[in-house]
Amino acid sequence: MNKFIDLNINDEIIKALDKQWIKNPTKIQDSAIPKILQGLDVIGESETGSGKTLAYLIPLIQAVDYEKRENQFIILTPTHELALQVNKVIETIQENSALNLSSAVIIGNVNIKRQVEKLKEKPQFVIGSPGRILELIKLKKISAHTVKTIVIDECDRLLDENNYDTIKSVVKTTLKQRQLLMFSATVTEEVIEKGKELMREPVIIKEKTESTVNENIQHFYMVCDRRDKVLLLRKLMAGLKPKKAIAFINITDEIEILSSKLKFHGLKADGIHGSFVKNERKKVMDDFKTGKINLLVASDIAARGLDIEGITHVFNIDIPEDPRDYLHRSGRTGRVNKKGVAISLVTEREIQTIKGIENKFSININYAELYYGRLMQGEYKPNSKPIVKPNNGKDKDREHSFKENYKSEKKNYRKSEDKRVESSAEHKYVKNKSDRNIDLSSNDSKNYENGKSSFKSTSLNKSSTSKSSNNAFNKDEGKFYSGFKKGNGPRKSTHK
Repeated sequence: MNKFIDLNINDEIIKALDKQWIKNPTKIQDSAIPKILQGLDVIGESETGSGKTLAYLIPLIQAVDYEKRENQFIILTPTHELALQVNKVIETIQENSALNLSSAVIIGNVNIKRQVEKLKEKPQFVIGSPGRILELIKLKKISAHTVKTIVIDECDRLLDENNYDTIKSVVKTTLKQRQLLMFSATVTEEVIEKGKELMREPVIIKEKTESTVNENIQHFYMVCDRRDKVLLLRKLMAGLKPKKAIAFINITDEIEILSSKLKFHGLKADGIHGSFVKNERKKVMDDFKTGKINLLVASDIAARGLDIEGITHVFNIDIPEDPRDYLHRSGRTGRVNKKGVAISLVTEREIQTIKGIENKFSININYAELYYGRLMQGEYKPNSKPIVKPNNGKDKDREHSFKENYKSEKKNYRKSEDKRVESSAEHKYVKNKSDRNIDLSSNDSKNYENGKSSFKSTSLNKSSTSKSSNNAFNKDEGKFYSGFKKGNGPRKSTHK
């Protein structure tokens, strides 16, 4: 593999990369940078965390015309977070070099007047959401005719049916000879066909490792009822104690509900979704990066492009509708040769979906149970409940539903109560005879049996109305027996 100097990269760029401990190009960078420098249209596919952002930014920074004060590059992203991250990469290179770079982040749900003021400075890079950028192009606040290159980051998202028309409109505002670049972790044939409609004989680059999914990531699934998923997530957080974790759900409107429930139970959690304004999103992300919160609740769209170090666990509360999203989700962890864990919480009906993902990407997603704070791999048996042992003795959550075990507990209680009463009758009768020094033989033996039976019958009859028999304490054995009230389980002890 080449080094950056072999790719004819500017010395200032190499110096900036070196200060960030980026010594050699990754596979996608090695393949894409020369093609982009040649001015070719490129469609690049490479797994999450493989350096796709630098794969297109390095040659674009190299191509900046510093003599012209104009908009030269547009980078389209599906999420606010990804736009901010791309901008951060540009700023970092500028800070670590003598290059005079300028950029502006243009996203929705933000005061457009401030963005207009920023665009008056004519930044070289305009980064943001397609809708707002198109709006500002129509207002003639972005000079589309001076744009040399358009980048469509996470192109599989931006070329879907919801965004394609907007992307097409942005591209049409630029000159025909402009360069068009597309990158994503998953590029389907459909995406390639749509890309070809907008591009000029694109070069298609696919850099995949032997395994579609990072080998540093362990994949598990746990089975529970849908209503118990939040409870199981709480147990996993308490037992596994992840440094940083992301919980994915499919419905954006439920993000705030789930994060509120988790916070109510004392977890350091928060969520991000599309309706957040810029400052709210930034605060949540800063809290997550600094460790103020260790569980981030997000949807697939909100999490696209997130590049946060130290994420150890990914939880799928909902199974992704598109199997490819499983790759994006699990790819949040296990980065930079570190270990990661992806756990999917599924119902029995969803097991088949997990098996489909397993077969599609040739990965092992093993069934697991939580046992005293550790994940124990096992074999799932239909209609069985997962073993979820508490992480410590102070965990007050019941391990099994009382309704399921009420009959057996009540039956066992009655047996133990009968034995206790019988033992008590025998003890009392024998004690009385011992005091009188009477031998237990012949007629006395019959009297003993009659006395024992009579005492047992009397005690049991009184137990339905007597408080003392419902809470009987055998001082000799040191055991306390609490009576049952149907439907509520064992009563709490009133004995002091």
